Amino acid sequence: MFKKYYVLLRYYLPFYSACATLVGKDLYTNMTPVTISSLAIIVFAAIIHASFQLSISVLTLLSGHSIGKKTAQRKIFRMSTSFVFGVSIITLLLISAVSYYLSLFIRHITSAEQLVAAIASGMMFGLGIAIWAFYYRRQPGTSLWVPRGFADYLNKRTKKTRNSIESFALGLTSVIAEIIFILAPVLAAALAIITLPNPLLQIASVITYTLISILPLSIIIILVGSGHNISNLQRWREKHKRFLQFVSGGSLLILGAFIFVDRVIGVISYGGNLW
Repeated sequence: MFKKYYVLLRYYLPFYSACATLVGKDLYTNMTPVTISSLAIIVFAAIIHASFQLSISVLTLLSGHSIGKKTAQRKIFRMSTSFVFGVSIITLLLISAVSYYLSLFIRHITSAEQLVAAIASGMMFGLGIAIWAFYYRRQPGTSLWVPRGFADYLNKRTKKTRNSIESFALGLTSVIAEIIFILAPVLAAALAIITLPNPLLQIASVITYTLISILPLSIIIILVGSGHNISNLQRWREKHKRFLQFVSGGSLLILGAFIFVDRVIGVISYGGNLW
């Protein structure tokens, strides 16, 4: 059992040690109010991303089907880890791509950061209200509001998944299926990342965002690997789904308000931009 946790630690610790080595001194010397607010936005956006439930639902479904087929515990662990790895890779690519293209856009258009911040803030307000209204379908269980075609595909694909490669692909697909929800926190984090003072800190922030966003999935792997019943985990999710829905929607509203005040009103008040 401890070998499984050791594999997880090997997966996380290199990222954290690299971040600490590369960023430590630069973070201290460049700790301006803009840097502090940017780091706060990145962490809060990653927590909101982590609160979304589609990848969690797919992972619990994958584990449940594998256990039902009497799959070996070691294979279940490998498949689950591959799923989380797929989620982390697509999340890392997504936040990196959005940050890159956003930086190109802002650097070539005057006052573009205020415009992007206003758009991101509006998206989070709208998405927060939408999550409060209909994130979960009005039926028993934890079925989410995603396009029916995607939901059916994920359900069928999960039942047919039999190895680590298929689990990795399933992780990629689960993020794409929920892109309508995760795009707002990704955009907010990307806007904050590109205002950080140096590339090393930006790279560390991208990695930190990714690790925080997949933290619930890693916890599920540990719980399943330590012998916890997957049905108990699912019952807990169903019992607390309205609370999770409220927290996700409310957090989006809070972050949207903060970005509007900090990056729209605040930047205009100082009469300049953050670059």
